[in-house]
Amino acid sequence: MKRRELAVLSAGMLGASRIPAFAQNKLGRVGFLNSASRAEYDQPVKAFLKSLEAAGFVEGRTVSIAYRWAEGNYQLLDGMVGDLIESGVDVIAATSTPANVIAKRRTKTIPLVFSTSSDPIALGLVGSLNHPEANVTGVTTMNVELGPKRLDLVEQLLPGVAVIGHLVNLANPNIQESDQLDAVAKSRGKVVVRVRATTESELDIAFQQLAERHAGALIVNTDAFFFGRRRHLVDLANRFKIPAMYDRREFAIAGGLIAYGGSVVEAYRLVGEYVARILRGERPQDLPVQQATKVELALNVAAARGLGVVFPPLVLARADEVIE
Repeated sequence: MKRRELAVLSAGMLGASRIPAFAQNKLGRVGFLNSASRAEYDQPVKAFLKSLEAAGFVEGRTVSIAYRWAEGNYQLLDGMVGDLIESGVDVIAATSTPANVIAKRRTKTIPLVFSTSSDPIALGLVGSLNHPEANVTGVTTMNVELGPKRLDLVEQLLPGVAVIGHLVNLANPNIQESDQLDAVAKSRGKVVVRVRATTESELDIAFQQLAERHAGALIVNTDAFFFGRRRHLVDLANRFKIPAMYDRREFAIAGGLIAYGGSVVEAYRLVGEYVARILRGERPQDLPVQQATKVELALNVAAARGLGVVFPPLVLARADEVIE
């Protein structure tokens, strides 16, 4: 074989080594990291898998997925990211704010696709939405922008409310969402009672504190732990007779009064699309951060009756879902 032909062949073999795993008839390897539990995220995960399948990546056939669920214990996330890195995954899908912040800190080389309800620039995930740098890109529902609108809805339902509770998880780095909402409420003359919880027992204590402070309404901050404990949260709100505003329609389905926020299912679908594109060889820095545009307003009529709340006609007319 001539030297020139050998050089061309060697270059071709070098290029082949960089072809995505699926093109070599090998399984692509995806790490999936979340702060909550799989049981509570069944529908979003199905949307994620459906996006992969649409691109030709079928779990167990053309892609393997290593799931890591922290079950609400955010302290486990750092070790879980380390496990995924050691296992040699090709890309990490980190689908909650605590998870993606920790994953961003732990790796500078493995492609990372995040899903967050907060501002990814403020979180330090990317420096630019249109031109994310290095190994990180993802999807945002920008729930931080919807905080004032949730407050508007609370005021429409309860025009005389003076004391508003605000439930937060200080283990979640999306604290700017909490700060902004508190500032807006105070600027409207409301007394804000911020209570915190990172465990189920602390949820019980938080509602006792709200009752003692005579909170006339509650806004629940966006958080994977809260989402995973939504049935417990809804039961507490209804038991203490505190009308509560949540961020996801799933809370209303679980018996909560009202929910307004970006669609978790849509966000996971978009994450799946980006993971597939990276497996096909695209670079994260060439994929602009996407904003999930679907916003859902869900109302629960039975919960309203139990709390003595009447939905105004304008709110009913705006609702995407009214649960009887």
